[in-house]
Amino acid sequence: MLIDTHCHLDFKDFDPDREAVLDRAVKAGVARIINVGSSLEGSRRAVELANKYETIYASVGVHPHDASQVTDKVIEDIKTLAKEKKVVAIGEVGLDYYRLFRGKTGQSPAGTVPIFPGDDEIKEGQQAAFRKFIQLAHDMDLPLIIHSREADDDTIGILKEYSIPNTQYPIPIRGVIHCFSGNEKLLKEFLKLGFYVSFTCNLTFKKAEALREVAKTAPIERVLLETDAPYLAPEGMRGRRNEPAYLTYLVDEWVKLTGLSKEDIERITTHNANTLFKLNLKKESPKIAYEIRDSLYLNITNECTNNCYFCVRAQTAFVKGHNLKLDKEPTSGEILEAVGDAKRYKEIVFCGYGEPTAKLDTVKAVCRELKKKGMTTRLVTNGHGDLINKRPIVKELAGLVDNVSVSLNTDKEDLYNKVCKPAFGGGTYKAVMKFIKDCVESGIKAEVTCLDLPGVDLKECASIAKELSAEFRLRKIGIVG
Repeated sequence: MLIDTHCHLDFKDFDPDREAVLDRAVKAGVARIINVGSSLEGSRRAVELANKYETIYASVGVHPHDASQVTDKVIEDIKTLAKEKKVVAIGEVGLDYYRLFRGKTGQSPAGTVPIFPGDDEIKEGQQAAFRKFIQLAHDMDLPLIIHSREADDDTIGILKEYSIPNTQYPIPIRGVIHCFSGNEKLLKEFLKLGFYVSFTCNLTFKKAEALREVAKTAPIERVLLETDAPYLAPEGMRGRRNEPAYLTYLVDEWVKLTGLSKEDIERITTHNANTLFKLNLKKESPKIAYEIRDSLYLNITNECTNNCYFCVRAQTAFVKGHNLKLDKEPTSGEILEAVGDAKRYKEIVFCGYGEPTAKLDTVKAVCRELKKKGMTTRLVTNGHGDLINKRPIVKELAGLVDNVSVSLNTDKEDLYNKVCKPAFGGGTYKAVMKFIKDCVESGIKAEVTCLDLPGVDLKECASIAKELSAEFRLRKIGIVG
């Protein structure tokens, strides 16, 4: 299932064959399309299309090129449209300084109304309109679809005004930066403000290598897919009209960039879009077994003996688009049933919403059956197993677990206690180190992972792993799975 979060099917480009375009989109797996208004009339057309077609939802707004038309009356009209049932966002709105007049006279870039201002007046007009739309999105509790071109400093500055918690804006504004084409520093600024980013099919262009390098740094949990049709058709179709069915070309590009599977990209980005825009998709049931790339992960408990402030558990029940918040904890039989044909996978990994060694007997029982089938098994753990079970447990895992990945997280015990808040208090860090050492001595291949947290000396983390004869892997905050 795919979602095109930004296109303009209301444009006249689609008048000859709009029905056929929608049919091709459905056949390509595009289950939802957000038709984005770029003018008052375009917003009206977007709502009409949403009311006519089940798969289409609407966003309403006025493109910054026509900011001079954004009167109080226009804002009221957009507000009225925003109350329609299938309107899911305010946009596209924002700032665009790319085609400033630099003091010349003529028509607006959109070619709709004569204007004669200079650069500063155009900028001020766009900023005033942008603020009105941000206020409207806040009042309507809707996300923003933001257009920012050659105006990123001002876009960020304005968004920060509304993102700082205060009494006037207790609900943080949210949304997506549409058609992102900036650098890595800019990407981080938008992500820090809590926004999603979307890349169009320009990501597939031969000369877009720099943009692809930036895209690689974007957490896939914050990425949306869009075509911006009829614009920006993918490589191999440039010069032709783009359409929602071509979203599959963008999926293929993300597969290359991330190393994730096609199914992973589709599932994650669909979850992202549904989370932001509330597109009435079927609620995702909790998973016991879930696939990422060519591995199968087993989610066997909600219990955890750490209370890490950075943990995904504090933010969401979802990892890579999978719901991991269990309604009840499964038996070993239920887990094996969920595994199915284990030989389809490169490895089976005990890693879910909680700490697997809290259910040690279940881990051992499942591993015994998996080893009969010749499967490679891996345990992802916080290393508290000895403390949880009140005995050394590594010898019980030897021969059942091939690999262990231990979240040491920091290079210092006091910092570990501060950021992880272990249930067992002081001495936990040393117990984790002993668990790693025991794994190595028992012939279980061990990996130590640490996070790029403030105050963590990553070189020292690597040294600790080396001293323990374990591999070292750096993990990034906010990137799970």
